[in-house]
Amino acid sequence: MASLQEDLKAGIAAHQQGQQSQAIQILERVWQAATPGSSVHVQAQMYLIMAHQSCGQLEQALMLCQPLATSPIAQVQEWANQVLPQLQQDQENQIPTATASATAETSVPSPEPSQPSPEFSQKSRSFGGMKLAMVGIGGNLSLASGITISLLFGMVLVLVLGVFLITESDNPGLGLGAAVILTLVINAAVFFFSPFLMDWTQRWLYGTHWITLGELEHLSPETSQILQRICTEKNLKMPRLGMIEDQNPTAFTYGSLPNSARLVVSRGLFTYLDEDEVATVYAHELGHIVHWDFAVMTLASTLVQITYLIYTFASRAGRRGGSSKGKDALQAAAISAYVFYIIGTYLVLYLSRTREYFADHFAAEVTGNPNALSRALVKIAYGIVEEGQRSKEPSRLLEGTRALGIYDAKAATSSGTAYRVASDSSKIGRVFLWDLFNPWAFWMELQSTHPLTGKRVRALSTYAEQLGLDIEFDMGRVVGEGRHLNKQRLYSHFFLDLLLYGAEFIGLGVGLILGLAVGTNPISLMLIGLGIGILAKTFIMYPNFGQAPERDILTLMSDPYASPLRGQPVQLEGQLIGRGDAGYKFGSDLKLQDKSGMLFLRYSSRFGPIGNFLFGMSQVKDLIGTQVGTTGWFRRSIAPWMDLIQLRTDGGRVINSYHRFWSFSFGGFFIVLGLVFNFLLLPGLVG
Repeated sequence: MASLQEDLKAGIAAHQQGQQSQAIQILERVWQAATPGSSVHVQAQMYLIMAHQSCGQLEQALMLCQPLATSPIAQVQEWANQVLPQLQQDQENQIPTATASATAETSVPSPEPSQPSPEFSQKSRSFGGMKLAMVGIGGNLSLASGITISLLFGMVLVLVLGVFLITESDNPGLGLGAAVILTLVINAAVFFFSPFLMDWTQRWLYGTHWITLGELEHLSPETSQILQRICTEKNLKMPRLGMIEDQNPTAFTYGSLPNSARLVVSRGLFTYLDEDEVATVYAHELGHIVHWDFAVMTLASTLVQITYLIYTFASRAGRRGGSSKGKDALQAAAISAYVFYIIGTYLVLYLSRTREYFADHFAAEVTGNPNALSRALVKIAYGIVEEGQRSKEPSRLLEGTRALGIYDAKAATSSGTAYRVASDSSKIGRVFLWDLFNPWAFWMELQSTHPLTGKRVRALSTYAEQLGLDIEFDMGRVVGEGRHLNKQRLYSHFFLDLLLYGAEFIGLGVGLILGLAVGTNPISLMLIGLGIGILAKTFIMYPNFGQAPERDILTLMSDPYASPLRGQPVQLEGQLIGRGDAGYKFGSDLKLQDKSGMLFLRYSSRFGPIGNFLFGMSQVKDLIGTQVGTTGWFRRSIAPWMDLIQLRTDGGRVINSYHRFWSFSFGGFFIVLGLVFNFLLLPGLVG
């Protein structure tokens, strides 16, 4: 502390002697190193404001001064409230401010170094800059990045090497050298040129245009100030700021180097979020730049695409003319490339989830406002749901930027619809029980680009606790409820259900193994295994619905035991507000809105796909806007939905759906087909 106080005195002396650049350098170092709220921290901040003001750096001075206007120290608050109007007036007039700075310095005394550190009583936000622990949250970003890039680089190297060894089989050494050089060239080209390719595709697909910092300040002064402060503190060049004129709220960052990064948001972000929430979203995206993970994602995503290109090349080359040995080798390379593509996709998903935790942590640290980011995540989900109801077709923006965006649009339904109708934040919090404690949540998250919303909000809640703030969405009570859930009910059937979830493929595999083992026709046994798998899965997915209870959508979404496999028979009442697939003019699926939320309804005609098409073409348009009662099986995955059994309109019309009928029919069909196939190929019966 003694050294900080000496540095503080040196910074104050430099300011008083007119050496403002030196004063800013010293005072910023003291301000960042001091404990937030301590007398040294507050004094450094006050003199830093005056130094910036003396240099005419009014935006930085305003950014630092605004938090002091709500300081729990009365003397500091009074000083800030006197200085702020002068700073704002000077910024409007852009006049020299040395005289005003001197007036501000002498008119209100600053707190003495001996003054005890105040205890902040703010509950909505804190000062930025406090270090926040990430114990048990998010894993290790450096390790995740290193493992992902190393494995992807190795996969590309092996595949390129394999292709060269095939085409240069007379000289394997030359093939190896060429493979290494080509891989390095490809990776270097991808790393440096992909941002420019992204610029072109963004402009072509989404109409992205670039805005100035001044334009951003007009939209959100707080966001502009935070961007400038972070870039100054981290010695970063201001990223290129992009805007997409789309009301679906999203934000993402891309590029190859921090000083050439692009930070792009949609107009919907400013429509659905408050200013402090927008600021935390921008801070989150800056976190990706500071951590370099945006560059790692750009490289990793492109490497995965290279494996797919190699698969395409090898499979096509293998179908051309040439020796049988060469064809077999190319087909083997194609299979390997496709396997690497699948593995690479999951590696990128893992890296994507990890980096989101670290960007959330960064935003919480630099803004001191983790609660605003919690609200922002839920409001973004709400905005996606709202825009999805208005849109005539799915958002290309959300689909095309799914891995890069701040939020996975596929996960928006539950928390977005809950926020839409729940004025009590505890009701929104209960929706997160499934995210936090259901074993299916972990399994489904493996296929997601982002952590589940409940897990991100819980992490942000721990940061709020460390800052002494109230917890958003009552996550403490939600976690407490989760600890008292019936663990046997959660886990007793999970592993069996996991097998049943893929019962069709297991049946195919078992049939193949048995066929090869006993020396009989494997195709017939594979068909029989497929049919048995479908039937076994059907019994679990579609239980008896004779006593289906009445529920509302929010209650169903708040059920921590819900499963994507075991359908829960329920009855719902509400209004049909649109098609489930807004981009399909003749879609047969529907969206139901009740007083507590919105849910997708999946319809299945007794006449199969043709019946679905005819229903969507001739009947759905007349049903939209009507009040209905429904019976069906509720399911919960990343997004919740209901498989319809029956739909009843107020006018007495009844529409039946046949999911269970078709599932049983398909199972029986494959079993019969397998038996017939086996009978036709029995020895002695052919001919």
